Amino acid sequence: MLMSSYFFENGLHGENAHVDPLEVFEGLRWEMAGEKPVNCPYSVWQILNHMIFWQDFYLAYLKGRVPNHPEHDEDSWPDETAPSYETEWSDTLFLFSKGLKEAENEAKKDLMELKDAGLERTRGDLLATLMAHNSYHTGQIALIRQLIAEWPPPSW
Repeated sequence: MLMSSYFFENGLHGENAHVDPLEVFEGLRWEMAGEKPVNCPYSVWQILNHMIFWQDFYLAYLKGRVPNHPEHDEDSWPDETAPSYETEWSDTLFLFSKGLKEAENEAKKDLMELKDAGLERTRGDLLATLMAHNSYHTGQIALIRQLIAEWPPPSW
């Protein structure tokens, strides 16, 4: 299968599939990022931090490093349900967008280059995993925002 950087650059932003992972946070007030609807296991804040954890994990592989895999899944989730202040929220959103930009830059490189020799995964494989993970959680965030009456984003 021939992979293209175009596929990944668009896919990282949900092109023609779902809301852009950056846009899903647009207009969400920082005070609401910690709201957890009834029977919902996570807040938007927790999901955002979980997304950053795994985004950084895969970016480390893409940059030739071998990150430490968490022993348990819950180790990739923060205990805090909400940001403590507005700048913590905006700084964390910036960190996520910065990582997404780094992934876009990785998508412009040789997608068939082996980046995880132990599991024989290529740059394209790692980007596809990151893209699917972000897509999954972007959908969760959109749903949570609907449940807390913070949807749609203002620009829609």
